[in-house]
Amino acid sequence: MASVNKVMLLGRLTRDPELRYTGKGTAVCDLGLALNRVGKDANGEKKEEVTFVDVTAWERTAELCAQYLKKGRQVFIEGRLKFEQWDAKDGTKRSKLSVTADQVTFVDGGGGGAREPGDGEGAESGGGAKRGGFQRGAPSGGPRPPSRPQPSQEPAHDDQSSMDEQPPKDMEGDPPF
Repeated sequence: MASVNKVMLLGRLTRDPELRYTGKGTAVCDLGLALNRVGKDANGEKKEEVTFVDVTAWERTAELCAQYLKKGRQVFIEGRLKFEQWDAKDGTKRSKLSVTADQVTFVDGGGGGAREPGDGEGAESGGGAKRGGFQRGAPSGGPRPPSRPQPSQEPAHDDQSSMDEQPPKDMEGDPPF
């Protein structure tokens, strides 16, 4: 049976990123993320719930997180859940559910964290980091929409445009997804 292990989180860092390197020189960065949820309890009173999540980023993503992120910054994390188990010093079994980041997007322009002089709109401020490389950047206000191909890059159509195509007869009336 197939399974999916995909996590998408939007929250604020609870502490400055902690960068370290493995024995083989691979960068590892630990992040603490707070996720807020506001709702109403059974009495109709406003209730705020906070969930704290440990996130680990690797390689170039780890280095970029350590370089550009600070406590309080808002980030969007895409990754996967990881379950860890170990024996504590007192002999008890311990376990933890954490997130391994595949992609980290810097959402705000440093609203809660410290900003360096010259932190303007550049490829390295406000963008995001993908595992194995830096995702070139969005301005400090958040992620950019996907780029659209230039007219010269669009495939030529000899017949009607693909936008004029009709769905197969057996799909008529189905709502788009």
